[in-house]
Amino acid sequence: MSLRQYEYALAVAEQGSVTAAAELLHVAQPSVSQQIRGLERELGVKLFARTPTGLVPTVVGRAFLREAEVAVSASRRARATARAAADELVGELVVAAQMGFGTRQLPGALSALRRRFPRLEVTVFEEPSSAELERLCRRGVLDLALMAACERSPADAHHLGDEEFVVVLGAGHRQLAADRVELRELEGEPWVRFDRDSALDGVLLNVLRENGLTPTTVARVSQTATAVRWAAHGLGVTLVPASAVPQGHEHLVRPVSPAVPQPVIAVLRQAAGPAETALLELLRKETWSESEFFSPAS
Repeated sequence: MSLRQYEYALAVAEQGSVTAAAELLHVAQPSVSQQIRGLERELGVKLFARTPTGLVPTVVGRAFLREAEVAVSASRRARATARAAADELVGELVVAAQMGFGTRQLPGALSALRRRFPRLEVTVFEEPSSAELERLCRRGVLDLALMAACERSPADAHHLGDEEFVVVLGAGHRQLAADRVELRELEGEPWVRFDRDSALDGVLLNVLRENGLTPTTVARVSQTATAVRWAAHGLGVTLVPASAVPQGHEHLVRPVSPAVPQPVIAVLRQAAGPAETALLELLRKETWSESEFFSPAS
């Protein structure tokens, strides 16, 4: 048995067909079929059953694939560790952040990581839904995720700091005269909110309810930068993580009272490799409490 056979079997299980697995692996279909047949002959068991919806692992196949995934992951980590020791780390690093988290901190940390490992390919995306982010973490799709909460063990989850939420006001708003805005003073204000299933909208709605406010929704947006810009033009007020405020809008931002902090947790995949470990250390060096930068004197 070889690691290549393991990788082919895992691809077939993921894609549900030999054709799709071959496309994913960028190899010819007969090569995948041959490797799977050879693996089944050597093991003396049937790994996949054909169904109307495609190939699915048998009971024995599922047990085998769990161990095969461990073996393939260990092999990749071993190769990555060896290359990292020679400052030649290659491969792909997949990073996701809960929308609005790490907007100011991630770029600097990732730039430093790329300077250290120039051959490393990094993919980064924002995820509005905290539930989806948790699901992707459980599936092992992500190498590192930034989120407010997770169910992982302390060995995989690292508290980087706390992200304070701030209110964004339109130019000339009466509350700009205050150093800190009392949330109850925003009674009757229209709100620029986020998509209904996003973590940011959940935070905003909980905060308003806890302070006895019923929001009048004037608009819903998908991105924090859009919410800030629309609030700045006087469409309504909005609540965003401090680090998500685009440059040039700091003078329209105020901390709120009572304060609205959320922890920023970096979640590493199990048995993390050198790339995600290095990124974690770079993120630890970043500043995560930035609301003090948005004061009237700044």
